[in-house]
Amino acid sequence: FPMELGLRGKHVIVTGGGTNIGRAIVHAFGTEGSRISIAELVPEQGEKVAAEVADMDTGAVVNVIPTDVTDPERVATMIEAAIAKYGPVDVLVNNVGWTVDRLFMEKPRSEWEREVQVNLWGAINCIHAVLPGMIERESGSIVCISSDAGRMGEYREAVYSACKAGVIALSKSVARETGRYGIRLNVVCPGLVVPPDEEEISGESMWTEMRSIFTEEVKEKVERNYLFRRMGKASEVANAVVFLSSDAASYITGQTLSVSGGYTMM
Repeated sequence: FPMELGLRGKHVIVTGGGTNIGRAIVHAFGTEGSRISIAELVPEQGEKVAAEVADMDTGAVVNVIPTDVTDPERVATMIEAAIAKYGPVDVLVNNVGWTVDRLFMEKPRSEWEREVQVNLWGAINCIHAVLPGMIERESGSIVCISSDAGRMGEYREAVYSACKAGVIALSKSVARETGRYGIRLNVVCPGLVVPPDEEEISGESMWTEMRSIFTEEVKEKVERNYLFRRMGKASEVANAVVFLSSDAASYITGQTLSVSGGYTMM
């Protein structure tokens, strides 16, 4: 029997849905025919992804809401706008992330502070804003994008790793507190996913600076660390997110899944 994911017509919020993994997650929910709210710091980038989903002709609809996840008031406004457009929120995907690779002792405090604000406070703000409605309805699924950096501690990513480990623990704790309401929280940890050169990225994306670091030579070195001798694709991460969001994962909560070609085995 084919697996029935039950996501057609479900309302899904994806933060940072305009670039790379977020874009692939929106595409994947688009394939399922969901109603999608993209919460995006650069709305023009989200609109491009919305147009791509419209071209799929699957019955999916997409709304783009300008959002800064580091600002709890703007997050609350985003949730209200999303509900006004597509009704109660069935799924929240906390996808937004930001870092710049540097050695801990060479990194300016301003970068640490932004990493904490985006990667940890962003998830806290979004979970806190969406939970009241899910508790009231006694249903809902939240999937957070962490990183294998948060499971093992990654070279040149000290504070980012700390934040991503925090997202894992945050998700487990909230899963314990809200399981009685039928709410599930799970975490997906990608390995390195570099957006392909043809994908447009906004000036606010971490990849504006980072993509230049990953030359073909550097990519080849990185790929040797993966069992499959290649880096993962954004679509491969998105597939795991969609599964964990869906009715097919109805008895899965508080779990952390690495989608990283065996880079970590924990």
